[in-house]
Amino acid sequence: MKTDSMNLFDQALDCLLLDDPGQKVQATLLLQEQWLAGTLTWSQLPEVSQLPVPGRPLKPELVDPRDVPRRNFSSLKGRLTLVHAIAHIEFNAINLALDAVYRFQMMPEQYYTDWCKIAAEEAQHFTMLSDYLEQHDAAYGDFPAHNGLWEMAVKTDFDVLTRMALVPRVLEARGLDVTPGMIEKLQPTGDTPLIGILQKIFDEEIGHVRIGSYWYKTLCKERKLDSRKTFLELIEKYMQGARFGPFETEARMEAGFSKEEMQGLLDRF
Repeated sequence: MKTDSMNLFDQALDCLLLDDPGQKVQATLLLQEQWLAGTLTWSQLPEVSQLPVPGRPLKPELVDPRDVPRRNFSSLKGRLTLVHAIAHIEFNAINLALDAVYRFQMMPEQYYTDWCKIAAEEAQHFTMLSDYLEQHDAAYGDFPAHNGLWEMAVKTDFDVLTRMALVPRVLEARGLDVTPGMIEKLQPTGDTPLIGILQKIFDEEIGHVRIGSYWYKTLCKERKLDSRKTFLELIEKYMQGARFGPFETEARMEAGFSKEEMQGLLDRF
Protein backbone atom coordinates (compact mmCIF):
# COMPACT_ATOMS: atom_id res chain seq x y z
CA MET A 1 0.00 0.00 0.00
CA LYS A 2 1.38 3.41 -0.95
CA THR A 3 2.25 5.57 2.05
CA ASP A 4 2.17 9.35 2.30
CA SER A 5 5.29 9.25 4.48
CA MET A 6 8.24 11.35 3.35
CA ASN A 7 10.64 8.98 5.06
CA LEU A 8 13.26 7.49 2.74
CA PHE A 9 12.84 3.99 4.16
CA ASP A 10 9.05 4.03 3.86
CA GLN A 11 9.34 5.24 0.27
CA ALA A 12 11.96 2.62 -0.62
CA LEU A 13 9.68 -0.12 0.75
CA ASP A 14 6.77 1.25 -1.29
CA CYS A 15 8.92 1.06 -4.44
CA LEU A 16 10.02 -2.47 -3.55
CA LEU A 17 6.45 -3.71 -3.18
CA LEU A 18 5.19 -2.33 -6.51
CA ASP A 19 4.35 -5.19 -8.91
CA ASP A 20 4.09 -3.22 -12.14
CA PRO A 21 7.53 -2.69 -13.74
CA GLY A 22 6.62 0.70 -15.23
CA GLN A 23 5.28 1.99 -11.92
CA LYS A 24 8.35 0.64 -10.10
CA VAL A 25 10.66 2.45 -12.54
CA GLN A 26 8.86 5.78 -12.16
CA ALA A 27 8.66 5.50 -8.36
CA THR A 28 12.36 4.63 -8.15
CA LEU A 29 13.38 7.60 -10.28
CA LEU A 30 11.19 9.85 -8.12
CA LEU A 31 12.75 8.39 -4.96
CA GLN A 32 16.23 9.43 -6.10
CA GLU A 33 14.96 12.84 -7.18
CA GLN A 34 13.35 13.47 -3.78
CA TRP A 35 16.39 12.21 -1.88
CA LEU A 36 18.76 14.47 -3.82
CA ALA A 37 16.38 17.41 -3.32
CA GLY A 38 16.49 16.87 0.44
CA THR A 39 12.74 16.38 0.80
CA LEU A 40 12.99 12.97 2.49
CA THR A 41 13.83 12.28 6.12
CA TRP A 42 15.79 9.17 7.07
CA SER A 43 14.89 8.34 10.64
CA GLN A 44 14.93 4.60 11.35
CA LEU A 45 11.64 2.71 11.23
CA PRO A 46 10.48 0.75 14.30
CA GLU A 47 10.45 -2.47 12.29
CA VAL A 48 12.12 -3.76 9.12
CA SER A 49 10.15 -6.44 7.27
CA GLN A 50 11.62 -9.57 5.79
CA LEU A 51 10.78 -9.81 2.11
CA PRO A 52 10.97 -13.38 0.78
CA VAL A 53 9.22 -12.08 -2.36
CA PRO A 54 9.50 -8.46 -3.59
CA GLY A 55 6.98 -6.73 -5.82
CA ARG A 56 7.09 -8.35 -9.26
CA PRO A 57 4.62 -9.05 -12.07
CA LEU A 58 3.02 -12.47 -12.57
CA LYS A 59 5.24 -12.96 -15.60
CA PRO A 60 7.96 -13.93 -16.33
CA GLU A 61 7.45 -17.46 -15.09
CA LEU A 62 10.31 -18.33 -12.74
CA VAL A 63 12.05 -21.63 -13.54
CA ASP A 64 15.24 -23.48 -12.71
CA PRO A 65 18.25 -21.72 -14.30
CA ARG A 66 18.86 -24.85 -16.41
CA ASP A 67 15.43 -24.37 -18.03
CA VAL A 68 16.01 -20.77 -19.15
CA PRO A 69 16.13 -20.63 -23.00
CA ARG A 70 19.58 -20.64 -24.58
CA ARG A 71 20.62 -17.54 -26.52
CA ASN A 72 21.71 -17.61 -30.14
CA PHE A 73 23.02 -14.12 -30.89
CA SER A 74 22.82 -14.47 -34.67
CA SER A 75 19.00 -14.58 -34.84
CA LEU A 76 16.59 -11.87 -33.75
CA LYS A 77 14.72 -14.36 -31.56
CA GLY A 78 17.99 -15.31 -29.90
CA ARG A 79 18.83 -11.67 -29.24
CA LEU A 80 15.36 -11.06 -27.80
CA THR A 81 15.92 -14.00 -25.45
CA LEU A 82 19.22 -12.43 -24.42
CA VAL A 83 17.67 -8.99 -23.89
CA HIS A 84 14.84 -10.50 -21.86
CA ALA A 85 17.31 -12.31 -19.60
CA ILE A 86 19.27 -9.10 -19.00
CA ALA A 87 16.06 -7.12 -18.46
CA HIS A 88 15.11 -9.63 -15.76
CA ILE A 89 18.51 -9.14 -14.13
CA GLU A 90 18.05 -5.37 -14.22
CA PHE A 91 14.52 -5.60 -12.79
CA ASN A 92 15.89 -7.66 -9.92
CA ALA A 93 18.74 -5.16 -9.56
CA ILE A 94 16.20 -2.37 -8.99
CA ASN A 95 14.72 -4.37 -6.13
CA LEU A 96 18.16 -5.25 -4.77
CA ALA A 97 19.23 -1.60 -4.68
CA LEU A 98 15.94 -0.52 -3.07
CA ASP A 99 16.32 -3.27 -0.49
CA ALA A 100 19.87 -2.09 0.26
CA VAL A 101 18.33 1.29 1.09
CA TYR A 102 15.33 0.02 3.05
CA ARG A 103 16.90 -2.84 4.98
CA PHE A 104 20.08 -1.33 6.39
CA GLN A 105 18.96 1.80 8.23
CA MET A 106 22.04 2.56 10.35
CA MET A 107 24.42 3.54 7.54
CA PRO A 108 25.91 6.99 6.79
CA GLU A 109 24.00 9.42 4.58
CA GLN A 110 26.35 8.84 1.61
CA TYR A 111 25.40 5.17 1.58
CA TYR A 112 21.78 6.09 0.78
CA THR A 113 22.85 8.59 -1.86
CA ASP A 114 24.92 5.85 -3.49
CA TRP A 115 22.20 3.22 -3.44
CA CYS A 116 19.41 5.55 -4.57
CA LYS A 117 21.66 6.39 -7.53
CA ILE A 118 22.21 2.71 -8.29
CA ALA A 119 18.47 2.00 -8.06
CA ALA A 120 17.72 4.84 -10.51
CA GLU A 121 20.37 3.67 -12.96
CA GLU A 122 19.10 0.07 -12.80
CA ALA A 123 15.62 1.44 -13.54
CA GLN A 124 17.01 3.24 -16.59
CA HIS A 125 18.78 0.06 -17.74
CA PHE A 126 15.54 -1.92 -17.43
CA THR A 127 13.69 0.74 -19.42
CA MET A 128 16.21 0.66 -22.28
CA LEU A 129 15.97 -3.12 -22.51
CA SER A 130 12.18 -3.12 -22.18
CA ASP A 131 11.95 -0.52 -24.97
CA TYR A 132 14.17 -2.70 -27.18
CA LEU A 133 11.85 -5.65 -26.64
CA GLU A 134 8.77 -3.55 -27.47
CA GLN A 135 10.41 -2.24 -30.63
CA HIS A 136 10.65 -5.87 -31.75
CA ASP A 137 7.09 -6.89 -30.79
CA ALA A 138 8.10 -8.55 -27.53
CA ALA A 139 7.75 -7.63 -23.86
CA TYR A 140 9.24 -8.32 -20.47
CA GLY A 141 7.51 -11.47 -19.24
CA ASP A 142 7.37 -13.23 -22.61
CA PHE A 143 10.15 -15.69 -21.72
CA PRO A 144 10.81 -17.69 -18.54
CA ALA A 145 13.51 -16.49 -16.12
CA HIS A 146 15.15 -17.58 -12.86
CA ASN A 147 15.16 -16.07 -9.37
CA GLY A 148 18.80 -16.44 -8.33
CA LEU A 149 19.42 -12.76 -7.70
CA TRP A 150 16.60 -12.28 -5.21
CA GLU A 151 17.44 -15.57 -3.49
CA MET A 152 20.82 -14.02 -2.65
CA ALA A 153 19.06 -10.93 -1.31
CA VAL A 154 17.13 -13.14 1.13
CA LYS A 155 20.30 -14.99 2.15
CA THR A 156 22.06 -11.71 2.98
CA ASP A 157 19.21 -9.76 4.56
CA PHE A 158 20.71 -10.03 8.06
CA ASP A 159 23.95 -8.11 7.50
CA VAL A 160 24.97 -5.18 5.31
CA LEU A 161 28.60 -6.31 5.04
CA THR A 162 27.55 -9.72 3.73
CA ARG A 163 25.15 -8.04 1.28
CA MET A 164 27.87 -5.69 -0.03
CA ALA A 165 30.25 -8.62 -0.46
CA LEU A 166 27.97 -11.01 -2.29
CA VAL A 167 25.57 -8.91 -4.36
CA PRO A 168 27.60 -6.10 -5.96
CA ARG A 169 31.00 -7.81 -5.64
CA VAL A 170 29.92 -11.28 -6.84
CA LEU A 171 26.63 -11.21 -8.72
CA GLU A 172 26.93 -7.76 -10.33
CA ALA A 173 30.65 -8.19 -10.90
CA ARG A 174 29.81 -11.29 -12.93
CA GLY A 175 28.15 -8.93 -15.42
CA LEU A 176 31.49 -7.16 -15.84
CA ASP A 177 33.05 -10.49 -16.78
CA VAL A 178 30.51 -11.56 -19.40
CA THR A 179 29.27 -8.35 -21.04
CA PRO A 180 32.38 -7.61 -23.16
CA GLY A 181 32.12 -11.11 -24.67
CA MET A 182 28.43 -10.57 -25.46
CA ILE A 183 29.22 -7.27 -27.17
CA GLU A 184 31.93 -8.97 -29.22
CA LYS A 185 29.55 -11.74 -30.31
CA LEU A 186 26.94 -9.14 -31.29
CA GLN A 187 29.30 -7.15 -33.52
CA PRO A 188 28.77 -9.33 -36.64
CA THR A 189 24.97 -8.91 -36.33
CA GLY A 190 25.17 -5.14 -36.90
CA ASP A 191 22.67 -4.62 -34.05
CA THR A 192 24.21 -1.31 -33.01
CA PRO A 193 21.27 -0.23 -30.79
CA LEU A 194 21.64 -3.33 -28.63
CA ILE A 195 25.44 -3.04 -28.56
CA GLY A 196 25.05 0.57 -27.39
CA ILE A 197 22.65 -0.44 -24.62
CA LEU A 198 24.97 -3.16 -23.34
CA GLN A 199 27.98 -0.83 -23.44
CA LYS A 200 26.15 1.79 -21.37
CA ILE A 201 25.05 -0.83 -18.85
CA PHE A 202 28.61 -2.18 -18.62
CA ASP A 203 30.09 1.28 -18.04
CA GLU A 204 27.61 2.13 -15.28
CA GLU A 205 27.81 -1.29 -13.62
CA ILE A 206 31.52 -0.68 -13.03
CA GLY A 207 30.41 2.22 -10.84
CA HIS A 208 27.87 0.04 -9.04
CA VAL A 209 30.44 -2.60 -8.19
CA ARG A 210 32.86 0.16 -7.12
CA ILE A 211 30.25 1.46 -4.67
CA GLY A 212 29.74 -2.06 -3.32
CA SER A 213 33.51 -2.47 -2.96
CA TYR A 214 33.81 0.83 -1.10
CA TRP A 215 31.13 0.00 1.45
CA TYR A 216 32.29 -3.60 1.85
CA LYS A 217 35.86 -2.51 2.59
CA THR A 218 34.71 0.35 4.82
CA LEU A 219 32.63 -2.07 6.89
CA CYS A 220 35.50 -4.56 7.08
CA LYS A 221 37.76 -1.81 8.38
CA GLU A 222 35.18 -0.77 10.99
CA ARG A 223 34.85 -4.39 12.14
CA LYS A 224 38.61 -5.00 12.01
CA LEU A 225 38.25 -7.77 9.43
CA ASP A 226 40.69 -8.72 6.69
CA SER A 227 38.61 -7.77 3.62
CA ARG A 228 40.34 -10.19 1.21
CA LYS A 229 40.12 -13.20 3.53
CA THR A 230 36.55 -12.38 4.60
CA PHE A 231 35.39 -12.03 0.99
CA LEU A 232 36.58 -15.52 0.08
CA GLU A 233 35.13 -16.96 3.30
CA LEU A 234 31.71 -15.44 2.55
CA ILE A 235 31.72 -16.83 -0.99
CA GLU A 236 32.60 -20.26 0.41
CA LYS A 237 29.91 -20.09 3.10
CA TYR A 238 26.99 -18.79 1.04
CA MET A 239 27.84 -19.90 -2.51
CA GLN A 240 29.28 -23.38 -1.96
CA GLY A 241 30.29 -25.02 -5.19
CA ALA A 242 29.95 -21.83 -7.23
CA ARG A 243 32.52 -21.46 -9.98
CA PHE A 244 33.22 -18.18 -11.75
CA GLY A 245 35.58 -16.92 -14.40
CA PRO A 246 37.23 -16.12 -16.60
CA PHE A 247 37.44 -12.68 -15.01
CA GLU A 248 37.50 -9.29 -16.72
CA THR A 249 40.40 -8.20 -14.51
CA GLU A 250 40.75 -4.63 -15.79
CA ALA A 251 37.06 -3.83 -15.24
CA ARG A 252 37.05 -5.49 -11.81
CA MET A 253 40.09 -3.49 -10.70
CA GLU A 254 38.41 -0.31 -11.92
CA ALA A 255 35.44 -1.41 -9.80
CA GLY A 256 37.47 -1.61 -6.60
CA PHE A 257 39.11 -5.05 -6.62
CA SER A 258 42.78 -5.10 -5.68
CA LYS A 259 45.48 -7.20 -7.37
CA GLU A 260 45.59 -9.36 -4.24
CA GLU A 261 41.83 -9.94 -4.35
CA MET A 262 41.96 -10.87 -8.00
CA GLN A 263 44.75 -13.34 -7.28
CA GLY A 264 42.69 -14.79 -4.47
CA LEU A 265 39.74 -15.28 -6.83
CA LEU A 266 41.97 -16.85 -9.46
CA ASP A 267 43.42 -19.22 -6.87
CA ARG A 268 39.92 -20.03 -5.55
CA PHE A 269 38.17 -20.53 -8.87
